[in-house]
Amino acid sequence: MTAATQPATSQPGTPREIGTVYVTGGASGLGAAVVAAVAAAGGTPAILDRARPADGVAFAAADLADATAAERAVADLVDQVGPPSAVVTAAGTDACGPLLEIEPAAWERVVRVNLFGTVAVVRACLPHLEAVRGTVVTVSSTLGLRGADAATAYSASKFAVRGFSQALAAEYAGRVGVTCLVPGGMRTAFFDGRDERFRPAPDQDLNDPANTAGAVLTALRQPVGCEIREMLVMASGETSWP
Repeated sequence: MTAATQPATSQPGTPREIGTVYVTGGASGLGAAVVAAVAAAGGTPAILDRARPADGVAFAAADLADATAAERAVADLVDQVGPPSAVVTAAGTDACGPLLEIEPAAWERVVRVNLFGTVAVVRACLPHLEAVRGTVVTVSSTLGLRGADAATAYSASKFAVRGFSQALAAEYAGRVGVTCLVPGGMRTAFFDGRDERFRPAPDQDLNDPANTAGAVLTALRQPVGCEIREMLVMASGETSWP
């Protein structure tokens, strides 16, 4: 086996090095912050996204609403940079508004991107991650802990990501680490283009995505055999939790 595919042999308590990390939604928002943090830590980030990133990071185009396209993108990145030692599923979308005002196709797309896209990418990465006892970091939301008005699709998908993560952690215990990240609101373009009713108030306390990305690195650095199962990261004035 090559060095990239040898099982992890770190001594107990030894933090992992940041290796090759695939990041969905890595062209913007939290995903871009994770990409920057991985690179700064000496790791090799690689991006799956619909949009091409501005810099020279390895990139595979995919609409994560299409599970087959997501799986192809993972194979593409393996060819470009080698297999992943970790994957962070930061891609996400929303369809805000009362349930009866949202077109069914738009509602279902939220679930396809946020849940099915997460599952497709993780499924494609698992054989590589198991070979090195790597790490999956899924991204839920504080709205995956408590439902919110006008957010039925988003809350449903993020509750489901948490359930998927818990079941995956049980299924792959001792073989692949699984952390579910639960972030609060962040200062990103995620809220751009929304009706004013569904945008944060001008004085709302939002987290810097770089702070949330730092928490992701903490999960990725856990010694072999030690896992952070779930972490909540948010600005101190977060209103959606508890």
